[in-house]
Amino acid sequence: MKPEVDVLIIGAGPAGSSAAALLHRQGFRLLVVEKQTFPRFVIGESLLPHCMDLLQEAGLLEAVEAKGFLHKCGAVFLRGAESCDFDFANQFTSGWAYTFQVPRADFDQTLADTVAARGVEFLYAHGVTAIAFGPESATVTIETPDRATRTVTARFVLDCSGYGRVLPRLLDLELPTRFPTREALFTHVTGDQRPPGREGGKIWACLHPAGAWVWIIPFSNGKTSVGVVATPEFFQGFPGTPDEQLRTILMADPNVAARLARMDFVFPPQRISGYACAVKRLYGPQYALVGNATEFLDPIFSSGVTLALASANRAASVLTRHLRGETVDWQVDYADHVMQGINTFRSYVTAWYDGTLTDIFFAAQGNPGVMRQICSVLAGYVWDTSNPYVAQAERALPLLARIVRKRGPETGTAE
Repeated sequence: MKPEVDVLIIGAGPAGSSAAALLHRQGFRLLVVEKQTFPRFVIGESLLPHCMDLLQEAGLLEAVEAKGFLHKCGAVFLRGAESCDFDFANQFTSGWAYTFQVPRADFDQTLADTVAARGVEFLYAHGVTAIAFGPESATVTIETPDRATRTVTARFVLDCSGYGRVLPRLLDLELPTRFPTREALFTHVTGDQRPPGREGGKIWACLHPAGAWVWIIPFSNGKTSVGVVATPEFFQGFPGTPDEQLRTILMADPNVAARLARMDFVFPPQRISGYACAVKRLYGPQYALVGNATEFLDPIFSSGVTLALASANRAASVLTRHLRGETVDWQVDYADHVMQGINTFRSYVTAWYDGTLTDIFFAAQGNPGVMRQICSVLAGYVWDTSNPYVAQAERALPLLARIVRKRGPETGTAE
């Protein structure tokens, strides 16, 4: 029996929509299955400039530009009286000098609606509950909103389910993460006293004096996303309700307190714990994992949407060849490429939490060449291996930190 669709995509977030846009362009029969209804709230609201390339590749950038999202032209890291300001106009890799700060409910729905308008079917409030693989296709069991079930056969399944991690759970692909357990406590606020001009669009990452860090992400609608990331033990030091905890923590950081002194919470603070995850493999017979269904690292460098879009676009390219009967090597053509980006960001996340990167940020600003190379990583260009802070990140960052600790701001480039 001929499969009903060529590709069943699990998840209608950025990865699912981008993959669907590219595969639809190639003429494949698609079905996108999404457990939630849209619009829906999710964090991961600060894009990186490389997202612009990826959205453009999928034919989705024009729709995003039309929404009037706030332009993000860089990132500012703050520790007490110290600051480190990265501007995406000053980077090593030739790429976009800006991107967007996006309320994800609006951003994700924009992408999905744009793809649906091109003729791709989306099933919202439908969940994938089981999958079985045959020699040439997969049979996917779907639960409908009224708790009935239906099956769909597909030549291939892309899991773009994000935090839902559908196939890793159904196929026992999950692995323990290398990172310790951390929590995020967050909300949206009004009353943000932003810096003037283009500086007002930059994300702030503030190192809290008690051992956490705080994100501040402004939006064009006047609201601002604010969150604290720390170990569970850190939060235990701040008793009270989540509302009381978050207010006390925010006001204990001088940079945050100065900016958010007039804040009002838009909704009660929410908490995510133990968000980091990993998998045994990224692909198998008739399936591949995409975006956060592969690995999720940490919110510090806003890498989630970039990795989601990059893996989605790569998967769509490899899958197009696969479905047309060409010989493809999913390990080399897909998994190794995706892991290049993940591993680069992993090196930076590790260096952030062990103090290596903060020492660099606040001491290495006297070397513009080094800072441009690091800025390109923070802009999401983690596949540019001509950049030594991509190609040798795990080795280069500790080496640079040792240099700046000895010499102060006069540093050399990675060797």
